[in-house]
Amino acid sequence: MTGPATDRPIRVVVADDHPVFRSGLRTLVQENAALDFAGEAADGEHAVQVCEQQRPDVILMDVRMPGVSGIDATRRIVSSHPDVGILMLTMLEDDTSVLAAMRAGARGYILKGAAPDEIVRAIVAVAAGEAIFGAAIAARMAEFFRAGSRAAAQPFPALSTREHDILNLVAAGEPNPAIAARLGLSEKTIRNNVSSIFAKLRVADRPAAIVRAREAGLG
Repeated sequence: MTGPATDRPIRVVVADDHPVFRSGLRTLVQENAALDFAGEAADGEHAVQVCEQQRPDVILMDVRMPGVSGIDATRRIVSSHPDVGILMLTMLEDDTSVLAAMRAGARGYILKGAAPDEIVRAIVAVAAGEAIFGAAIAARMAEFFRAGSRAAAQPFPALSTREHDILNLVAAGEPNPAIAARLGLSEKTIRNNVSSIFAKLRVADRPAAIVRAREAGLG
């Protein structure tokens, strides 16, 4: 895949729910002659809309945003516009988020603590069709592939097979009685497993578990 024509700036959209950080990224883009600020969004749904309207070369996409997450937005954008390069820019560096972003079609993943010149280099690389990771992320990915275990390849490796199956159905919006019927288990067993899932995911309730699961590509 080729990047944008070399005789024009790279069109960039910024999607992040934190106004101050979004403003900083906007300034970074606007002050670089190689880049052209094409718009911004405060959540995933708006990011999809801005992409449809502006057709940027690259979107700087936060992973966790209210409503539609950055990973869900990435999946939708890449499905409709595979030529748009998605660069995930986030505070998170856990394996689950990295792998979910890659499965969704993101071409790059760097941390928000990256230096401005590193962010610009990543934008240019992603616009050219390259895959890029920040140094910290690259080290974690190398370790992941060295491990190569089946458990590591699956999101939320701390979950048992049964818990993973239940979480997948929870992420799909199924209530406990329906999950019990689908899996041939009692509702009490499902409730106990759901409580265990919440503890392992470190979430307080079902909506939070659904967000985590969908960010990881479940449901």
